Amino acid sequence: MDNDPRESASSKDEPAKEEELAVATNFAPNRWVKLNVGGQIYATTIDTLVGREPDSMLARMFMQDGNMVPSERDEQGAYLIDRSPRYFEPIINYLRHGQFVCDSNVSMLGVLEEARFFGIYSLVTHLEERLAQQEDPQSDQPLTRMDVIKAIIQTSVITELRFQGVNLSGADLRKLDFRNINFKYANMSHCNLSHTNLNYCCLERADLQFANLECAQLVSVRGLCANMEGANLRGCNFEDPTGVRTNLEGVNLKGACLESSNMAGVNLRVANLKNANMKNCNLRAAVLAGADLERCNLSGSDLQEANLRGANLKDAELTLMVTPLHMSQAIR
Repeated sequence: MDNDPRESASSKDEPAKEEELAVATNFAPNRWVKLNVGGQIYATTIDTLVGREPDSMLARMFMQDGNMVPSERDEQGAYLIDRSPRYFEPIINYLRHGQFVCDSNVSMLGVLEEARFFGIYSLVTHLEERLAQQEDPQSDQPLTRMDVIKAIIQTSVITELRFQGVNLSGADLRKLDFRNINFKYANMSHCNLSHTNLNYCCLERADLQFANLECAQLVSVRGLCANMEGANLRGCNFEDPTGVRTNLEGVNLKGACLESSNMAGVNLRVANLKNANMKNCNLRAAVLAGADLERCNLSGSDLQEANLRGANLKDAELTLMVTPLHMSQAIR
């Protein structure tokens, strides 16, 4: 009985398929291969395709134990991949050196879609972040006075308003009412906050370098470790008539001006007050234990019952004191 020609052809194809599968599963890492991507030939190594993104489609095509058979090859032996070479080139370069480099005339969105197709997820994450920044170029810009006023107007009086970590650098915020607002970690450097009501605010670790807070109300403020270096706090009021202390423990007031401020009862434990101007300040019952008051001008200030235990008063100006310092205050 004659053999079926279809069976004969099938039997001839089977060795070829087995040979192709054997080749596909025995790629050495240092072996060079050619890829034909949309008609553009790329020469690279197996290690480049596998090493950086071992779970990607390209890696699974050429891994020794991969479960994907590479695509068909052209007449030059290059593996055919039906994708855009324009967007593939930044991807192959990323696999080579780990850096995303893209010409200005190549769309990052196009590269992102190709990266998703090939499953190169570390590049996908990088491109998504870059595209998000491009879509919102104003995200790092400081808020303006109008932005802040709108936020205050639109917020209910029973809702906590937070500017936590917000960039307000250089904003003109004078004479505004900021009572009970959370400014923790906010960038308020060089702000104009003169005559502003900051009572009961949280200024913890906020950046207020060289800000103008002249005549501001700072009753019961929580300003632990805030940076107020070089700030102008002339004529400010920190005293709470109910006896609650304003907490400025660990604050940096180096070179700041606090002249004529009412700081009765303020907690300035371990604060940096080097070269600060505290002339004519009311510091009654203030806590300055461990504070650095080197070269601080305290002339004319009232330090009655103030705690200066362990404070550094080297070269501090202590003339014309309202009340003399006593040894019981244990200064060094």
